[in-house]
Amino acid sequence: MSTLTLFVDSRHISPWAMSAYVVLQEKGLDFEVRAIDIDVGEQHRAEYAALSPIRRVPLLLEGDFALTESTAIAEYLEARFPAPAVYPTGLQTLARARELQAWIRSDLGPLRAARSTEVVFEGQKPKPLDRAAREAADKLILFASAMVGTGAGNLYGDWSIADADLALMLQRIAVGGDPLPAPLAHYVERQWSRPSLVRWRARGEASRERIASQRGPESSHHGPGHRHRPSARDRTPAPVQRSRRR
Repeated sequence: MSTLTLFVDSRHISPWAMSAYVVLQEKGLDFEVRAIDIDVGEQHRAEYAALSPIRRVPLLLEGDFALTESTAIAEYLEARFPAPAVYPTGLQTLARARELQAWIRSDLGPLRAARSTEVVFEGQKPKPLDRAAREAADKLILFASAMVGTGAGNLYGDWSIADADLALMLQRIAVGGDPLPAPLAHYVERQWSRPSLVRWRARGEASRERIASQRGPESSHHGPGHRHRPSARDRTPAPVQRSRRR
């Protein structure tokens, strides 16, 4: 089998890079992680652009096969390595999971803008939700409440990657102190403590500490969420790291 390499953002704040990483973790696959420094435009360099014409993360590389977009990566890995599954079984249930993933990625823009993943992962101070963001949050809560119900378990019985994606979206609300109905709060807590998600957050913390040490003490003087943008010649390339099996 060819080596699997997952390209992610160096600060580990991309929700879709997290989603792809979680799939690989949940399947217990050996894979390498390569960090791309979005802040200095590393995604536009020729070597990466040759793999990803859209110049985004995540990107999965297996041999000479390169694939972008987190849902495409998840579906490819599900077909390539069927067990353990990260999608529910049953045609209609599977369709519902994919519907949820597509909706999260295409809607709720005001909420994503108001509560970026810098707030979720880096501790950036959250701003109060404006009217549009509040409406998006209410829409998400209504939808998620109907999906989760009162049990606060997984969406489709067994865990699926849709659970990780939904939990992160709900965290955008909870991290600002905005209330969630009790079943949703319990659901988010359960999902957020899943080992694969814990590992992603731990990787992010370690990576951000490494970046801060490389960029010098001035990078810590601007508060959470500040983006220090060094020139490419000042940057020390991030190492490739291998993710161990669960």
